[in-house]
Amino acid sequence: MREIGRFFSGFASRNGLPVAIYLLVAVSIWIFVLVVLPQLTMFDFSFRHNLPPPKIGGPEDVHTLEQYRYFLMGNEITGGGVNTLDIAVLFKTLVAAVFVTIIDLVICYPVAYLLAQSSQGSTKRLLVLALIVPFWVNEILRAFAFRILFGSTGVINGVGMQLGLWDAPIDFIGENVALYAGLAYAYILLMIFPLYNAIESLDRNQIEAARDMGASWAQVHRRVVIPYAKPGIASGSTMVFMLTAGALAAPQILGGPSSLWFTQIIYQWFNSGGNWPRGSAYAVILLAICIMFVLLVMRVFKVSIGEIGR
Repeated sequence: MREIGRFFSGFASRNGLPVAIYLLVAVSIWIFVLVVLPQLTMFDFSFRHNLPPPKIGGPEDVHTLEQYRYFLMGNEITGGGVNTLDIAVLFKTLVAAVFVTIIDLVICYPVAYLLAQSSQGSTKRLLVLALIVPFWVNEILRAFAFRILFGSTGVINGVGMQLGLWDAPIDFIGENVALYAGLAYAYILLMIFPLYNAIESLDRNQIEAARDMGASWAQVHRRVVIPYAKPGIASGSTMVFMLTAGALAAPQILGGPSSLWFTQIIYQWFNSGGNWPRGSAYAVILLAICIMFVLLVMRVFKVSIGEIGR
């Protein structure tokens, strides 16, 4: 609280008290009304029975662990064993989110380093603009564009067959290649800019000193750049992972016939299933696992929440 008070007083002295009060009110509304209250409501819903509207608030509307028990054990019709279907879908979703996060990290690290340490002036501005402009297109339209690119009669299959790389169309959608590519592209900026912000503040003299001492470029990055950029790596990784695990539009559009994302199960419970408490329980489970992943990443990279938020 002291740090928040010092930040507010310093901000007020630099920008004026009205601006500081407006910022405080706007951030408070954003956090509590648009984030905290909906999450608390969903958390409370997850401990309720699925009752018709007239019975909500009545004597039957009591707290229960039924929705969480269903996630773990299924229902009596299935024999009451372990709910392997939903658990397997959750596990597959988390593994896919980790895979997409690694893809983005591998792609974005060289780009961020180029932006931060190699490009200058107008070149840097043009590169940043080239990264941002494609995201002016709606996410849904980008997903359909990837479906066209990776379809059996799409551009990639057409070029590959014309060049003789393969004889028959490859089912990129059925193999989830289009899905992983679309998700990696959708959140690529959330990995690039945290890395860029971290690497840009690195003194180039440290890199030059390491090179003068005979370090190879691989050693420079492993021992100088990457340790310094850990907060950016952790920040980008957590954002990409959480948004990928919670994605819905891309799996719906780019997923193959046998592909099922955990968010699609949540969507089904809220809509076609008509069971809001169970959908809330599944959403809480996904949120809790994502938070545990964030804490794990912070522990692995040995960074604090303050460093991630810089």
